[in-house]
Amino acid sequence: MRPETLVGDHTIYACVMGSRAFGLATEASDTDRRGVFLAPTRLFWRFEKPPTHVEGPAEEQFSWELERFCELALRANPSILECLHSPLVEYADATGRELLSLRGAFLSRRAHETFTRYAHGRRRKLEADVRSHGAPRWKDAMHLLRLLTSARDLLRTGALTIDVGQEREPLLAVKRGEVPWPEVESRMTRLAEEGAEAARRSPLPEELDRRRVEDFLVRTRRASALRTDPSDEVVRGDRSGVPERAQFQ
Repeated sequence: MRPETLVGDHTIYACVMGSRAFGLATEASDTDRRGVFLAPTRLFWRFEKPPTHVEGPAEEQFSWELERFCELALRANPSILECLHSPLVEYADATGRELLSLRGAFLSRRAHETFTRYAHGRRRKLEADVRSHGAPRWKDAMHLLRLLTSARDLLRTGALTIDVGQEREPLLAVKRGEVPWPEVESRMTRLAEEGAEAARRSPLPEELDRRRVEDFLVRTRRASALRTDPSDEVVRGDRSGVPERAQFQ
């Protein structure tokens, strides 16, 4: 089964991400689509396993296989958690809706560590650009401010909201290079400090609900294994009653 077929025939959840989901889109913004597909269980019985992710088939489209998606979400990967909380859901079947119902199971105070580590990496790149070129990539600076704000508010409230709301214009001013870099740096430092303070008092649980997620994954895999598929070859017996072959396409 080709990767594009997996995405086309087995997607359980699809959404729009990027600037459009963040409320930061302009006329020049692309439409970034993200999704989750459920590879049929029978494909895991081969030596060659199905892909953990697929880029395409459309431009600006990226999808994860369900198990890989859950693994990354359990690590509090910022991009994956944001994908689960996109306000622009384009498709969700019954399995996709159950995945969305598990959003709270992936949230814990561990998010502070992962979001902070991700933010530190981005900030170091921005600072390197300033040293080398005299200015950062302003779009990247805008998105780092957005990420730090989102992480702080998640730790404060226990809910992940990715639309920037009233922060749209101040953030777009940063993207246009209208805010001096020292001021942007000051904002980043303040947001990081507020995030650390929020982590100490956060309503989020200390640990995420791994067992609940694993139960969902096992049930989903089992249900897939029990489905009949027209592409499976029927096991046929010869005159001695011994099966000739059993091949899974």
